[in-house]
Amino acid sequence: MLAALGFGAIVVLLALMMSGRATPLVALVVVPVVAAIASGQAAALGAYVADGITQTAPVAATFTFAIVYFGVMSDAGMLDPAVDGILRTVGSDPTRVVIGTAVLGALAHLDGSGATTFLLVVPALLPLYTRLGMDRRVLACAVAMAAGVMNVMPWGGPTLRAAAALGVPVADLFLPLGPVVAAGLAFVLAGAWWLGRRETRRLGPGDASARGHVAPRELDDEARTLRRPRLLWFNVALTVAVLTAMVSTILTPAFAFMLGTVAALAVNYPKPADQRARVDAHAKAALMMATILLAAGVFTGVMEGTGMLAAMGTAAVNLLPPTLAGHIPVILAVLAMPLSLMFDPDSFYLGMLPVVAQVAGAFDIPAMQVGQAALLGQMTTGFPVSPLTPSTFLLIGLCRLELGEHQRFSIPWLFGASLVMTASALALGVLTP
Repeated sequence: MLAALGFGAIVVLLALMMSGRATPLVALVVVPVVAAIASGQAAALGAYVADGITQTAPVAATFTFAIVYFGVMSDAGMLDPAVDGILRTVGSDPTRVVIGTAVLGALAHLDGSGATTFLLVVPALLPLYTRLGMDRRVLACAVAMAAGVMNVMPWGGPTLRAAAALGVPVADLFLPLGPVVAAGLAFVLAGAWWLGRRETRRLGPGDASARGHVAPRELDDEARTLRRPRLLWFNVALTVAVLTAMVSTILTPAFAFMLGTVAALAVNYPKPADQRARVDAHAKAALMMATILLAAGVFTGVMEGTGMLAAMGTAAVNLLPPTLAGHIPVILAVLAMPLSLMFDPDSFYLGMLPVVAQVAGAFDIPAMQVGQAALLGQMTTGFPVSPLTPSTFLLIGLCRLELGEHQRFSIPWLFGASLVMTASALALGVLTP
């Protein structure tokens, strides 16, 4: 009975979110509440919800303050020297241009926002690609690879969702993946070099006369007003301190970003009116994800409290061939990137991942390992080609590409990055075969 209700709730949840008939916020609250009432446990709903929200509240706080913090750093122009330096360095060599695209994409994605990354990188580099006659698909692919690998960062949406769904600390989930992400970035740079060399051969030496440096970036009046170039090194040092405190677990992630946000606002924008304006500018994105994460707490709290999650795991264990059981993390890691084309991040991490973790737990496979396997592709390397994320359409719109041509060109490279990270995770013992 409980297993059937649980699987029914998952199917309804996925159907509602993937069809667009309900927002994740609504679906994540309504579906488990109805399922709990159907199971005859309505009286305990309050306790289940409280338990679930207690688990996800720190993650929601982390995301809220991380969004505001990196938004303030972007407003203050912390990345401007790096961006301008890359643009000066790439010059007219297509190989260097593509490598520079990947480096700039990785730096721009420090805030974990695909939209911000694409809005920063593509308009800055598209004129150069056009002037040199370079393939716009290469631009989209290079920035997609860099952003996809960097989306594993501990303040990124997938990692925070996985931590919230599994009830594990964000730092514990991410730290073993640090070298794996480094391997992924090495693949990205190698892929960018290869794509750049191919463009160099295609264009040939006869086109060199048409090549030149990209024009300096032009900031609008509002952006120039917000820049704080004199505080560059303070902002860099503050960012290093915040990330170090978070990764080393000296401070909890939420408290690290909270203190960082307060310091960033107080120093860069000392006037209260300016501080309110900066918070307001980034509040929409922060509030949207925070409410979804809190709603995810309702879902996981009710599913665990009613016993539906455990019953689903037992039922799935009975159906899973024993020869495959021990390989759940590896299978999930290999399939994670393609699954981005089928499941949006909320549906997968908040709906499917707890079930997979429950099944794996029956075979003594830690939930942590299941979450790490999922992060090697699901809405990390997979998000820039997924039709389920708005930022994909922003990327192809900026690059003036059709979705199909972008997917055909970029999916093999993004899948390759996912497989390289999976192999690295196996070699380093993060995943067990």
